[in-house]
Amino acid sequence: MRLPAHRLLPATALTAASALLTGCFAGAESATDDAGGGKRIRVAMMQPPRSGLSPLSDDAFKLSRWSTAETLVTLDEDGDAEPALATRWTRSGKSWTFTLRDGVTFHDGTDLTAEDVVRSLTEAVGASPKPRILDGVELTAKAEGADTVVVTTGGEDPLVPQRLSSPQLSILAAKAYDGKTVSPVGAGTGPFELTQVNGTSSAALDRYNDYWGDKAKSPGIDVSFVPDSTARAAALRSGEVDIVEAVPVSQAALLDEDLITEVPMPRTNTLYLNTENGVFKDASLRAAARAAIDAESIVKGVYEGRADVAEGLLGPALPWAAELRTPVSRTKTGAPAGKTITIGTFTDRAELPEVAAVLQQQLQKAGFKVKLDVREYANIESDALAGEFDAFVLSRATVLDSGDPAAYLFSDFASDGSFNISQLANATVDKALTKASGIQAGEARRKAVIAAEAAVLATDAAVPMLHERVIQGDAAGVVDAAHDPRERELVTADTHVK
Repeated sequence: MRLPAHRLLPATALTAASALLTGCFAGAESATDDAGGGKRIRVAMMQPPRSGLSPLSDDAFKLSRWSTAETLVTLDEDGDAEPALATRWTRSGKSWTFTLRDGVTFHDGTDLTAEDVVRSLTEAVGASPKPRILDGVELTAKAEGADTVVVTTGGEDPLVPQRLSSPQLSILAAKAYDGKTVSPVGAGTGPFELTQVNGTSSAALDRYNDYWGDKAKSPGIDVSFVPDSTARAAALRSGEVDIVEAVPVSQAALLDEDLITEVPMPRTNTLYLNTENGVFKDASLRAAARAAIDAESIVKGVYEGRADVAEGLLGPALPWAAELRTPVSRTKTGAPAGKTITIGTFTDRAELPEVAAVLQQQLQKAGFKVKLDVREYANIESDALAGEFDAFVLSRATVLDSGDPAAYLFSDFASDGSFNISQLANATVDKALTKASGIQAGEARRKAVIAAEAAVLATDAAVPMLHERVIQGDAAGVVDAAHDPRERELVTADTHVK
């Protein structure tokens, strides 16, 4: 989705960013024609590596976005598993058997074997902290021959293939594990080989000519890590980079509309209402709060129109949700009668305090008296989880690394959910969540997930307001850059610069 820009980046902003650009994009000339054909792709990333690009950290998503490290499976648009380094898999109770793809070589020239897969998965299982996709999961991997791996879990888990799609479970060559930390340099299997990492400033990747799939159309990628959003936007406008990750709303309006693309994120801005204590223990007053909220004005005012009004907890990043959703039975609204409520939120996400201020006005207009409590997230999370607020504004990811929303719904709304800010304890909701969690991935599971969403919405324990978007900048000459709601892809084998 492309939205019109109303003004161009002012000269003052370009001037202010120039010093940053000089250092960040010193290698800009690398975009010229390469001897191997084509141009290198210059990419500006928002966050520098936090753990030396170890795949056992959140840095794994950078490796995935650069198409250098790969997993056994990938996910399609609906979140269903598709072949990658594994071509097929079967399930028998707690065990899943994966058959590896023939002809795959690591960037160091060694061949992919079952032992390599076992090594990578075992390292992930034993990591501290453990990759979040394995949180609470007991998993072991065993090689059976050169091209077969059996993955076994402590209990029956219908989402094992989806879990193995997490970039944090990328399969790397033995050399990656030689040191104290896991190094992906020259150890992946993707169409681009990571050849150089310059701390937290830059990285370089070259086309891997022996890739098992389609050869990359670009000879390489030059990455700069640029936390300053003004500098990233200015670099795109001045032609110093080809792709810019995560353009903030404040900068998007300053860029030519043809240079930005908005992609729905699986992230929902939600007002959680305390169902256990206080004013919102009364379901009719929860209904009154829900009826008072004008989400469209929040989207237009706070997000400058760059978000989607919520129809449910799951948004357009999961297109199947809208297709399966049916009307929800609602409780009759009660009268607020001047009752006082406290809304909590945090400053770490810049829009949330402003969202809370708008909600304060809307709920006061409906008859509530509203106080706000806004702090840094680290200083407010424990109080939110303990039910210290009547309401809490949160921007929440609705799918975890598995690409499946059932875990999010269970965490936030099950009686024993680990992130149950609403303090919800509802037998109907619990039954629906348990059913959805136990079904094999596919259409039946998606229908069960939507039924669970409906059960949650019927309680008014959470009022979804809007779904956020990620804004990506692509220069005019960029062809086939990925625009991925899950933020797992950015530069693929097909991406190139004219």
